[in-house]
Parts: sequence; C-alpha cells; structure tokens
Amino acid sequence: MNKNILLCGVGGQGIVLTSKLTASCAMEKGMSVMSAETIGMAQKGGSVFSFLRLGENIYSPMFGKGQADIIIAFEPAEAVRMLPYLKKGGTVIVNTNPVIPVTSALKASGYCGTEMLEYLRKCDIKLMEVDGNKVCRELGSPKVLNMVMLGEAIRSGVLPFTVDDAVDAMKKTVKPQFAELNEKALRNQN
Repeated sequence: MNKNILLCGVGGQGIVLTSKLTASCAMEKGMSVMSAETIGMAQKGGSVFSFLRLGENIYSPMFGKGQADIIIAFEPAEAVRMLPYLKKGGTVIVNTNPVIPVTSALKASGYCGTEMLEYLRKCDIKLMEVDGNKVCRELGSPKVLNMVMLGEAIRSGVLPFTVDDAVDAMKKTVKPQFAELNEKALRNQN
C-alpha cells in the first residue's frame, strides 16, 4: 500500500534526518521510496519540508494537494501552511511548541502558536498533539525532537513499520554515542 508523507518544520529541527530514517525503514521493508526536500532558508530558521512517497509504482517524489496520508509537523505554523496537502481523513502529528520567527520576535507580534493549534483542532482531521519541548526536557536534550516526532508518527499506525525498525535505521545513521538517547526518544510515549 502506497503512503504519501509530508514532514515540515523549520531549519535545525532534524527534518532531513527524519526523512532519511523514514526512507531507510521503508527500503528495509522492500518498498520503493522517493523523496524530495525543500530547505531554502533553513539555515536562517526558514521553512523546511520533505515529501516522501513509499510503496509500489512510484514515479515521482512529489505529490499534489489533498494527497498526503500524514503530515508530521515539527512546528504549528508549518502544519497549517502544509495542511492543503493532507488528504481527507488524513493524520497530522504536530509539535505544540512554536519556533518564533526572527521577524516576529523583533516586532513583538505575539506569535505563540496557540492560534495555529486552535485552527488545527477545528479542522476535520485526525490530530495528534505532542509537547515536544516537554519530552525533550525530560530526555535531557532538545536535539531529539525529530526522534520524538518520528516515534509518535509510527505509533499512529499510518507508517508501515515499527519503532524497532526505526531504532535499527537510526543506529546505522547516528554516531554511536548518540544512539541511546535517540532510542529513548523514539520509544518515548507522549
């Protein structure tokens, strides 16, 4: 069964690594995988998103609006921005903690992500909210948000592999000294 996955957030949140781990898990299951990242102004805290397609007879990494089975959003505003890509009945997993854009901070505009979460709650979607900052504090590192989000996405049942599959892929990718912490983040249940 084919799956269209959209990961989104801002630069530095680990979206590209999460995309690679997701692709690796699917390939281990014998699935075809195509992916495309758009990172643009990522180094300046700008939008980052990754399209992933898993399954059979996949000819392009991109998919159109209304075709994503799941959106894994590392930031609430980015979830809202990418929501048109979600198919009817699709799942959104969103980190409830916003990343305040520099322009918003300089203008003291008051963006706190709450309005984005309220909007998502009113949509006809399957919504899972993750307090990523809280989980990362409990684990002792803000650098494992991507593993927390991937673990939640796997537990949603939308992705065609297990947390054990993701742990195996992660151990082949990250430096050994970071494997234990990343595994704890993947296995953490929000």
